[in-house]
Amino acid sequence: MEIRVLKYFLAVAREGSITKAANSLHLTQPTLTRQLQDLEKELGQKLLVRGTLTPEGIIFKKRAEEIVEMVEKTENEFRSLSDTISGDIYIGGGETDSMKYIAKIMKEIQDEYPQVKFHIYSGNAEDVTEKLDKGLLDFGVLIQPIDLSKYDYITLPEKDVWGVISRKDSPLAEKEVITLEDLIDIPLLASRQMSPKYSRDSGFLDWFGEKFDNLNIVATYNLVYNAAIMVKAGVGAAVTLDKLVNTSADSELCFRPLSPKLESGLDIVWKKNQVFSPAAKLFLDKLFSC
Repeated sequence: MEIRVLKYFLAVAREGSITKAANSLHLTQPTLTRQLQDLEKELGQKLLVRGTLTPEGIIFKKRAEEIVEMVEKTENEFRSLSDTISGDIYIGGGETDSMKYIAKIMKEIQDEYPQVKFHIYSGNAEDVTEKLDKGLLDFGVLIQPIDLSKYDYITLPEKDVWGVISRKDSPLAEKEVITLEDLIDIPLLASRQMSPKYSRDSGFLDWFGEKFDNLNIVATYNLVYNAAIMVKAGVGAAVTLDKLVNTSADSELCFRPLSPKLESGLDIVWKKNQVFSPAAKLFLDKLFSC
């Protein structure tokens, strides 16, 4: 299985047509068709039907993307092995105001080593740790609680505050803080960070106690931008972290903290025994010096 052929397959998946993919790759259609047929024969599975992915093709597409991404990352790392520090740093993380610490380090490196480039991937803890474990990310910024047994990490000094985003015409907006009783029977948009899968063995679910299962959770989300749109549309109020949504005077949304206060710490993590590129090692050194 050649990387070149994987890229051909991904081009067809992207274009949705063998003809369009052949044109973008500057290949003849028969040549591209033959390469794809050889790939299907090698795998023993039908991947495409008239340019459309089969169920097996959808699975293979994800694996092909990961393989190509890993190869390109490795090539970039070896190209960066020179006296001048250069190369790429891959960082994943959830939405948090504490990304400002990462941004500060990025700016320092950018000023000193302009040939270093950053690639930021936004996702929840499950998305980020999956890519970390596969070597597609160098670092992850994870909101606690999270199982850190597989990682080395640095805990950031600040904590994020949990609360509720609601419309300003909502009864919740009239309150200074939000208690558990205030949330009963209210349509809620819940961060996946709230689920037992991610919050087990932490104090997060303790805040809700036995009433967690009785909450009227009408939707879940992993990134808050779309959740804010749903709040604006009147779908419900969103349980989320502070400082992620515009709640200024000219916004139609407001944030109210939970009471008793509920906070989550944040960790910058990387795989144990990780072998870093010079650029990633520079980033790690900056982390320890902060």
